[in-house]
Amino acid sequence: MKAALFDFSGTLFRAESTGTWLASVLDRAGLALPEGELRDTTEALERAGALPGGASPEAVPDHLAELWATRDRDAHLHRAAYTGLARQVPLPDPALYDALYERHMTPAAWAPYGDAADVLAGLRERGVRVAVVSNIGWDPRPVFRAHGLDAYVDAYVLSYEHGIQKPDPRLFALACEALGADPRETVMVGDDRRADGGAAALGCAVHFVDHLPADRRPDALRPVLGLVG
Repeated sequence: MKAALFDFSGTLFRAESTGTWLASVLDRAGLALPEGELRDTTEALERAGALPGGASPEAVPDHLAELWATRDRDAHLHRAAYTGLARQVPLPDPALYDALYERHMTPAAWAPYGDAADVLAGLRERGVRVAVVSNIGWDPRPVFRAHGLDAYVDAYVLSYEHGIQKPDPRLFALACEALGADPRETVMVGDDRRADGGAAALGCAVHFVDHLPADRRPDALRPVLGLVG
């Protein structure tokens, strides 16, 4: 393999927990919930799948189904889909729904997996070009910069910037083109078997990792170093 494509959420980075997400927004707004209500609200947001990069919704309401299916093609659709899921859960101030969405786009809301920096640095040392290929509705470049990983990324190919979302092979083709790479000499690394597996249609190799909390996935990216050279 001469090039590597990486998914963002659940692959290189892990979003903060739903509890931390909610608590941070409440604290910034100067609001507090009783302990039991805070726990119940956190669990309800988790079930709703309201945190981008967090748990998937247990069920998507009918009125959000079409929006949910196309959310990663456009920034406005992405915001509407996730704030729509969050609005299923009562919060003490309507402004909190947008505040929650804003919070998830900040570098503080994300942490790289423990082996991400070493693997990306190892690829750079081997002369392997790297692209981030993500189904997303906002720009994660500031997250990479804040955590010191931007220097290892040669290109970002983001669904909302192209109006194309994985598993559509066209998004992976754009990434290979940006790197000047032959798909047959490229590996796609991701946590979503369906979305990231779309790269196989181009002839890319695919390496899957599990979308787990960082402390439960210390070294799942390291095998990628054995695939390139």
